[in-house]
Amino acid sequence: MSGAIAVGRDVDGGFAKLMPDVDRERAWLLTVDGAPQSYVDLDDPTHLEFEYARRLGHVLDGLEGAGRPLDVLHLGGGALTLPRYVAATRPGSRQDVVEADHALLDLVAEHLPLPAGANVALHAADARTWLESAPDDSADVLIADVFGGSRVPAHLTSLAYAREAERVLRPGGVYLANLADSAPFAFLRSQLANLAAVFDELVLIAEPGVLRGRRFGNAVLAASHRPLDTAALARRTASDVFPARVEHGQALREFIGSARTVGDADAVPSPEPPDGAFGIG
Repeated sequence: MSGAIAVGRDVDGGFAKLMPDVDRERAWLLTVDGAPQSYVDLDDPTHLEFEYARRLGHVLDGLEGAGRPLDVLHLGGGALTLPRYVAATRPGSRQDVVEADHALLDLVAEHLPLPAGANVALHAADARTWLESAPDDSADVLIADVFGGSRVPAHLTSLAYAREAERVLRPGGVYLANLADSAPFAFLRSQLANLAAVFDELVLIAEPGVLRGRRFGNAVLAASHRPLDTAALARRTASDVFPARVEHGQALREFIGSARTVGDADAVPSPEPPDGAFGIG
C-alpha cells in the first residue's frame, strides 16, 4: 500500500490502531490495545480475512433468496467489515450498526468511510440498551460481535438478552454471534443453553481443534426458528483455509449437556483469552 501509514488514537475502549496491509491495496487491520478487531479491504468488501468473519459470511450467503436485500442489525461495529459485506453481496439492504465506542466509530468513519449508497446507519449506544428499545419483528438478521476489549460484556450473555434478540427478529429471522472460549466450554455451553431456550434451531461452527479442547478460539453460533441448510454450510466451511465443523441436532444437544440458562444476576463476561491467543506479530 504505497504511502499508507498506520493511524493510532485513544478511543473509549483503549488505544485503537489502523494498520495498512502491505500485501493488499487499501486494506487495513484494526486493533484495540493490540487485539485484532477487524480487517477491511476497501477495494473488495467481500474479502473476509478473519476466519470467524468468513463463517458468518457463509451463513449470510446461505440464507433464502441469495442476493436479496435484508434488514440487518449489527451489535458491535469494529471497522464495519460485515456491514460492508452485506451491502456488497445484498444490494439494497438496510442496516443498523450499534457500537458503544463513539470515538472508535469516528475513527473508522474518518479513515475507512463506507461506500456511497451503503445504507448503513451508525448508532453510538450500548448494545443491550439499544436492542431493548428496538421494535418487534424489525430485523431479518441480528449479528452480535461485541467485545469490551477481548471479552463479551456480561449483560450480553443472559437469557433475557437472548429473548430480546428473538423479539426483534422477524419470524424465520436468524441470530448470529461470534464468541470465544476453550475447554471445558462452560461459557459457550451456557450461551447455547440460552439460545436453545428461545430458538428452535441451533448451529455451532468452529475449528475441530477448538472443539476438541486443544486451544482457545472463536465459535460462531446461529439460531433461528427455521432450519438452516447445514449441509451447504458444512461444504462452505470445509473449503476454507482453516476448515470448521458444523454441529447441530443431537450432536449439539450432547455438547450442551447439562448446561443451564443464565439470568441477568448471574451473567458473566466471556473468558479472558490466554496471552497471545489473538495477538498479532
